[in-house]
Amino acid sequence: MSTYTITELAREFDITARAIRFYEDQGLLSPSREGTGGRNRVYTPRDRTRLKLTLRGKRLGLPLSEIRDLVDMYETPKDTAVQMNHFLGVLARHRENLEQQREDIEMTLAEITAHEQECRRLIAAAADGKPAALD
Repeated sequence: MSTYTITELAREFDITARAIRFYEDQGLLSPSREGTGGRNRVYTPRDRTRLKLTLRGKRLGLPLSEIRDLVDMYETPKDTAVQMNHFLGVLARHRENLEQQREDIEMTLAEITAHEQECRRLIAAAADGKPAALD
């Protein structure tokens, strides 16, 4: 069975060793230890897969608690329908949050546009020597 060092995984996934240690602290990875005093972490293909799934979840914007739940489900592939339904639920909740954020962003952008237009109107009025009041 092939194994990986923390440096190899960090390089492969373009993340820092510190990030990998953080995911270990969060219970997402569990490397074995070798060397004097167990200083060297040894990652298995299972750890590599868990890291890959963790990073995929982070790209989706999922919190680590949900990522951990999802990754842990794949440790026991007894009923993939249950796993997929759970994942669909997580994705639906995440989609709902993102759509709310998008709505909030669109409203904020509309307000910014309105303020920009008002500022330009006031600047133009001042340049023409006309007194301008705020609308």
